Amino acid sequence: MSVKEDNANLISNEIIKILNKSGVEETSIIIENPPTSDLGDMAVPMFKYSKMLKQSPAVIAEKVAADLRSSDLVERIDIKGGYLNIFLKRNSIASKILSEIVSKKENFGNLAKKDENVLVEFSCPNTNKPLHLGHCRNNVLGDAVSRIYNKAGYNVKKVNLINDRGIHICKSMIAYKYWGNGTTPESVGKKSDHFVGDYYVKYAVESEKNKDLEKEAQDMLLLWEQKDKVVIDLWKKMNNWAIDGIKDTYKKMKIDFDYYQFESNTYIYGKDIINKGLENGVFYKEPDNSIWVNNEDVGLDKKILLRNDGTSIYITQDIGTAVKRNEEFGFDRMIYVVGSEQIYHFQTLFAILKKLGYKWAESCYHLSYGMVNLPEGKMKSREGKVIDADNLIDLLTEMASESVNEKHPEWSAEEKADISEKIGLSALKYYLLNFTTSKDVMFMPEKSISFDGNTGPYLQYVTARINSLLSKAGVDVNGTMLPNNYNFVDSEWNIILKLLDFEKAIEVSAANYSPMEICAYLYDLTKLFNKFYHDLPILNAENQDEKNVRLLIVKSVDIVLKNGLELLGIEPLERM
Repeated sequence: MSVKEDNANLISNEIIKILNKSGVEETSIIIENPPTSDLGDMAVPMFKYSKMLKQSPAVIAEKVAADLRSSDLVERIDIKGGYLNIFLKRNSIASKILSEIVSKKENFGNLAKKDENVLVEFSCPNTNKPLHLGHCRNNVLGDAVSRIYNKAGYNVKKVNLINDRGIHICKSMIAYKYWGNGTTPESVGKKSDHFVGDYYVKYAVESEKNKDLEKEAQDMLLLWEQKDKVVIDLWKKMNNWAIDGIKDTYKKMKIDFDYYQFESNTYIYGKDIINKGLENGVFYKEPDNSIWVNNEDVGLDKKILLRNDGTSIYITQDIGTAVKRNEEFGFDRMIYVVGSEQIYHFQTLFAILKKLGYKWAESCYHLSYGMVNLPEGKMKSREGKVIDADNLIDLLTEMASESVNEKHPEWSAEEKADISEKIGLSALKYYLLNFTTSKDVMFMPEKSISFDGNTGPYLQYVTARINSLLSKAGVDVNGTMLPNNYNFVDSEWNIILKLLDFEKAIEVSAANYSPMEICAYLYDLTKLFNKFYHDLPILNAENQDEKNVRLLIVKSVDIVLKNGLELLGIEPLERM
């Protein structure tokens, strides 16, 4: 339990006891955050008790306040229109939270461990093209949600289902068969997934001229399923090229997975489950022998599950994969990070799993997200109208490098390259996470890389400023004790109140599957820090007590800011 929750619970329990003495049977109360600090640190409305006690909210508030003022946690109480506006004893609260932060360091914010296994599926690329800007949003969202759930105390596993089979894969294979001329990524000096992607685009161009190519791709898929050696050899070669290149991009983005699964292995799952469902009356058979489910009872449509020739479709595979995963991992919650265009697919999938009697299906969740567009329009992979993830990261790194070179020409080339890469990744990740997940995003490289405003580089700049300040101080604040009766000014106290909210931000973020909550929290914290930094002397404080307290606040902000950036997959800067 956090310091803030602990204090809130102690105060709420006191208020409940007071209300109970007045004849109100109450077990919990509402505690709100006042809009401004001059209205108190917490506010408790008394309106709901007016009818019970046949008294005005203001009168009830006065009676409660009279008893509550003796609490060790309460400095004073103001009554405003039926609200108890409670001002906490700042020294007591500040001492607890600041000492907790500096002692726990990177572990501060870790919520109580939960006996719950969470599986997060994300990325899931096709092996016919490199990752692009749309994949970037999926990757950073899945990675951040995994980090947040881990911080919230869950046992998290990250899984990536590689889509390495199907007609779309055969299309790039057909193009290479006719126009590859035995070249390799090495022979033409091209990153291997980009090399494969060029042939997917080539197929799209050539199939417009030659409609027979579509049938050839279909025939190749049948040969693949029949394990034709020539087709399988070509498939393995091109898949390895694509997967190796994609994994290089993950490394570049500093994103990893606990498990890789491959559709070429999982596509066979599901058939037996569907046939058993047919036997049990969950599904039905049409006259042509195809097997269907009727989901009209849950507001969805009828859905084919097995074709009349016995072959499966995509949802058949997803049913089987979900069941196999639960058998293997025993998950309590399964989060699918997939674009919003698949909302209906997952509604159907979850409905089918529930009809099959899998209780864990109630804990499956589709974390859908909007598309990422460019100012010039929608991306189209088959036409080559995309921004590849590698090229985008390189672009942002180059943009960051211009700023770094301008500010610090004296730095070594190695250090400038390292910091530029960190800034570029920060710009990309923060920009894509700092939106409501359901909304479409218009990606603006120039806006994302800015050091002003609500951006990743801005937050990194603040970490560098704090690191510089602490380095100049040259003291270790661990074990620093707050002086008795220290008079906290608002700029100090507002930061302390914000630090109290870090654990709550993690709870809300996990509950809503929303990294944006962490972005908002960190930006608000940095704004408060900058006001504190500009309003008050720190190294040149008037006395040693002021200096010690302010350095303790600075160190606490440093820890919380870095811990928060870690949740977003962003590295802080030691200097800038």
